[in-house]
Amino acid sequence: MSLPRSRLAIPQDWPMESHRAGTAKKQVQFKYLRTARRTRSMTQGSARPTLKLIGPTGISPDPAHHFELVGEVVKVGRSPDCQIRFDSTVYRGVSRYHVSLKAIHPPGTPPPQQQWQLCDEGSANGTFVNGQQIQGCVTLRPGDRIVLSQNGPQLIYDLPPLAAYLPETRARIPGAAFAPQPGGGGLDPSLNPSLSQLIPVVSTRRNFKDFLKKGYIFPGVITILWVVLLFVARGNILLFIFGLGTYLGLIGFSFIYRLCGKEKPWWEIACSTLFTMSLLTISLLWVPWFLGIYFFFFRGILPGNIEGAANNFASLFVAHFFGAGLSEELLKAFPVFLLMLVGKQMATGGQRRRIGVFEPLDGIVLGAASGLGFTLVETLVQYVPGEILRVSQMLGGSQEALQTGQLLGIQLLVPRIIGSVAGHMAYSGYFGYFIGLSVLYPSRCWQLLGIGYFTSSLLHALWNATGGTLGPIMLAFTGILAYVFLIAAILKARELSPTRSQNFATRIAPPGSDFR
Repeated sequence: MSLPRSRLAIPQDWPMESHRAGTAKKQVQFKYLRTARRTRSMTQGSARPTLKLIGPTGISPDPAHHFELVGEVVKVGRSPDCQIRFDSTVYRGVSRYHVSLKAIHPPGTPPPQQQWQLCDEGSANGTFVNGQQIQGCVTLRPGDRIVLSQNGPQLIYDLPPLAAYLPETRARIPGAAFAPQPGGGGLDPSLNPSLSQLIPVVSTRRNFKDFLKKGYIFPGVITILWVVLLFVARGNILLFIFGLGTYLGLIGFSFIYRLCGKEKPWWEIACSTLFTMSLLTISLLWVPWFLGIYFFFFRGILPGNIEGAANNFASLFVAHFFGAGLSEELLKAFPVFLLMLVGKQMATGGQRRRIGVFEPLDGIVLGAASGLGFTLVETLVQYVPGEILRVSQMLGGSQEALQTGQLLGIQLLVPRIIGSVAGHMAYSGYFGYFIGLSVLYPSRCWQLLGIGYFTSSLLHALWNATGGTLGPIMLAFTGILAYVFLIAAILKARELSPTRSQNFATRIAPPGSDFR
């Protein structure tokens, strides 16, 4: 904040490990908080709005931790040209230009009438006011608590000398949580609503590109298109099953993609999915020997004969580890390795490192996309049609038997596709994490790839072997375990990401919530 040039008395429990006070020619520096410039001394008192830093014991009474808002714009972030600058080595959730504060009226306006707006500048981890994440700009009121990222620094917006003249001033208790405020700050009730307020869609014309980037439009549009497709598919069970399964799979993948927060071209993701789908479809429908030799190595030479395994957990686990885990996880990694090679070639040619695998997040996204393709083909081409045919033949092959088989096929489709978030997409995404990690640590490449390959195959085999022997409770436990492994990999990948400042992932729960 605005730091004086005299020696400061820092409370023992204040979240700053060290400080160094200098002479009049040296600026005071902190490990946790630094400033780019200094306003006039707060010890003289001010009628201007102020931001105050909050520590573990509440609002700091020290004027050194108060920042007077002057001028028209005050920038807050990690960049050296910000008026309020935080140390990136400690406050990792703060973006280079996290927020800006903008005066609604010129600085010469009398302070009681002057208001400030807090604007999120596209921060990676979000900005929260009174526990609510903001989008765009909001008008601040005295007592508003500002949090930069989920667990980042906290500031209080205040008008200390003039608090008594403001009608909506609240008592500011150190350490207390402030209740969320309703919107509409700064509106004049005597004026008529504007056209954009009466017809909100009109306002999107001015910021249409930003409107599209918010992520609200495309999920809804895709959902509507799929709803129409499912209506059209009534009576055509194969088209209905394909549409329903694809939509559920896209929902699961989009969830993982949002958790990763790494922007990838849609066509690159589609390439990973379609490559795996094409490879399996060709092998299942037209050229059985295409992958027959590949699977023979794992299921014939290695002890991966799943059909011949005894019906106990140990035998099934060994068979599924070699016959399903090692074979299928390597198969799903093919497009990830191919895109990694393509990306390296493009980067060598001087193009941006947007395509390919250059970090763990890239590997997770492309691996999960490949896992989606594997799940769709395995479910829609092999398991569901097989279930329909099996039930229909078992019940005599009548029309009623066919309808019963179709119903049971849909009942098989839904949990298989939804469960792929903790199934094929989780295993492939986890292996993809290590593929990306091997790019960051090329000297440990084979060791990291081996760990990822072995672990993902182990989780895969554990799920397959548990389902038929240990019951639903243990099956749920193994699914949760695989999902936890994936989430841990995503969080670590976001921490290691060289492009972390552009990451768009956020928490589901707001800061301070009991739900994490």
